[in-house]
Amino acid sequence: MRYIDKQSIEHIAVGAAFLGTGGGGDPYIGKLMALSAIDKYGPVRLYSVDEIEDEGFFIPAAMMGAPSVLVEKFPKGDEFVKVFQMLAKYLGREKITGTFPMEAGGVNSMIPIVVAAQLNLPLIDCDGMGRAFPELQMVTFNLDGISATPIAITDEKGNIGIFETIDNKWTERLARTATVEMGASALVSLYPTTGAQIKNSGVHNIVTLSEQIGEIISSKNRDAKDKLEQLLNLTSGYELFQGKITDVIRETKGGFNFGKMNLEGIEMNKEEQMKVYFQNENLIAEKNDQVIAMTPDLICLVDYETLLPVTTESLKYGKRVRVMGLPAHPKWRTTMGIETVGPRYFGYDYDYVPIEELVSKAVAKHV
Repeated sequence: MRYIDKQSIEHIAVGAAFLGTGGGGDPYIGKLMALSAIDKYGPVRLYSVDEIEDEGFFIPAAMMGAPSVLVEKFPKGDEFVKVFQMLAKYLGREKITGTFPMEAGGVNSMIPIVVAAQLNLPLIDCDGMGRAFPELQMVTFNLDGISATPIAITDEKGNIGIFETIDNKWTERLARTATVEMGASALVSLYPTTGAQIKNSGVHNIVTLSEQIGEIISSKNRDAKDKLEQLLNLTSGYELFQGKITDVIRETKGGFNFGKMNLEGIEMNKEEQMKVYFQNENLIAEKNDQVIAMTPDLICLVDYETLLPVTTESLKYGKRVRVMGLPAHPKWRTTMGIETVGPRYFGYDYDYVPIEELVSKAVAKHV
């Protein structure tokens, strides 16, 4: 067990935004909420998965909807605890052992810290994705047949509801409809889980990994080249492209941010082009019209100089970025994982190929 303090939050927010692959909400907004909670209630206890009891009972809390909406629709502040407590009450659970993030992302990594601080609960060092995905059934717990429901959902106005559904895709459909009516963003608490299920089905050590990534990116004593090398070593990642954003097409539809960005190569990629397609999160990267990375592997954009993560809602013409690719957690590379979050699920006519193979082929072709 260790404590998450203000400095930890600064690093976790940056690192989780990086792992959020463009989604998961604005890290600045999430950080402000978590810092305020720590200020008022004190540091949060962080437990490793190995430290929790199999019989413990845990509930995550998260934001659902289009991340761009948060720029104008700021949370009131009490929604996180309200939705968490409503689900606990519905389940008849007076004692909740702890909470954990559902995904990595600038906001969704921070919301459980707010809940843990306000309710004096421990935070568990795991999540259900190892990155961010746009739909509720896109969780490693779902791969093992764990139900997302009952789910509690609320908004900043005070509307609140409970769903029990026949499967996790129906959870996504019904909760998404409610989210759209709530203004394209809502707070949810779902996947009530035992300690044994966390150990078996969760992605472990994600909070710690986020903090390590954030510490590297935020370092003032290293230049960009050194930080990039450390970052790639830590994440087993690849630098896929150096470029300038020349065009962004995006729309908010059905509670998601959809879009495509075009990049023109600079430095080592001069005279080359890249396209990145996203649905909240970056899903497909094409370099010179050839796929170089695809979901469920991670496609992460960072500022060219600072390496700070660039979320899909902050994309703008002329911004210089580095595009990085990371291998997905092994759970996503299973047959069911690929069926759940692979390129064909999102409507792209590609069979999944691991990033290691795509990069190797691209290098061989270039040589």
